[in-house]
Amino acid sequence: MNDTAKYILETESLTKEFKGFTAVDDVNLKVKRHDIHALIGPNGAGKTTVFNLLTKFLVPTRGTIKVNGTDITASKPAEISRMGVIRSFQISAVFPHMTARENVRVALQRKLGTSFHFWKPLSSLNVLNERADELLHMVGLERFTDSVVGDMPYGRKRALEIATTLALEPELMLLDEPTQGMGREDVERITQLIRKVSKDRTILMVEHNLGVVSTLCDRITVLQRGAILTEGNYDEVSSDPRVKEAYMGKAA
Repeated sequence: MNDTAKYILETESLTKEFKGFTAVDDVNLKVKRHDIHALIGPNGAGKTTVFNLLTKFLVPTRGTIKVNGTDITASKPAEISRMGVIRSFQISAVFPHMTARENVRVALQRKLGTSFHFWKPLSSLNVLNERADELLHMVGLERFTDSVVGDMPYGRKRALEIATTLALEPELMLLDEPTQGMGREDVERITQLIRKVSKDRTILMVEHNLGVVSTLCDRITVLQRGAILTEGNYDEVSSDPRVKEAYMGKAA
């Protein structure tokens, strides 16, 4: 199997500097197709900056980014979205006064390219309801279909954000701290949901909860001061004394 078939995402010498400060330092990342891959590291390690580079919200100072073998270094965010690279919790449920179904339907409209056809009658959107309801069922929100999003519990809102991401049919999902701020019950629910939706797609996630990382992830990349400290599975990474010093000790 060649690298293009094996890896959905590759970076080479990815670097981002801000006025003399190197936030991302020569990162060579390879994300294997259909893996759940985590980026971890202490605060300030560069995880979010890497995500912003991958999703084109920042322009690299140096280096290249490839998706399915195609160089996307100079691409715009909308272009990589059309390539199936979707960052969750950014395109998410941003309409708190709409229902869960209406939020998913907006994402489905975006996928169909009908987002701005406001002159169409409301009835024309009803064809999207069946797919919206399927997605809500997939993330365990069938009971919240007609609930106003602003009134929904926090963990359920995060599940809705995953549903709106799935509406865009991502090949590669980037999840930015999906369990942040959650209690144990919600963490377990979202962890199970991520495992469920990872079928037939690839997930790259930034996550601070090491319990989530240990149970979900096939491969882990540890960042420190913008550079890759080590990579491997959870057992390999968690037993590395450099990781314990840089990350595990601080997380304990």
